[in-house]
Amino acid sequence: MSQPLPEVPRPARTTKADAVRFDVEEFFGLQQTPTASLPDPEPLLINLSRCVIEVLAGVRELDQLARWVGDDVYAHLLKRVVLAARARQVTGQAVRRPQLVIGRPLISEPRDGVVEAVIMVHQRARSRAVAIRLEGLDGRWRASAINVL
Repeated sequence: MSQPLPEVPRPARTTKADAVRFDVEEFFGLQQTPTASLPDPEPLLINLSRCVIEVLAGVRELDQLARWVGDDVYAHLLKRVVLAARARQVTGQAVRRPQLVIGRPLISEPRDGVVEAVIMVHQRARSRAVAIRLEGLDGRWRASAINVL
């Protein structure tokens, strides 16, 4: 009357010796992204350089940059922010938004998925160079180094 159910193949039992091992960081960590899969880095470089100068001037919160920078960069900028705030406090300077003219970035690509750039930022009293290294991680650019000279 009723037909017997077909046999379902059972998965082979694996032992600990047969188990495939993988590096958790390699599998679940940040994945490198090739340059061809990433957007043009120039607008990000210009905006990051403007934001970094504003953070150091005290008119922008460092937390606003957290999405775009790595942990090491964040810690480095945090030290610079504290030093700049102390210097303003000692000299009695008020926090003022700087008037900036951002130059065009000079971009080089040392390898696929990595961009290094220097952006000149001109203020009334002086000019500064902002050096930024961007790495393509998980489909977007992320700053792995920022230095203000």
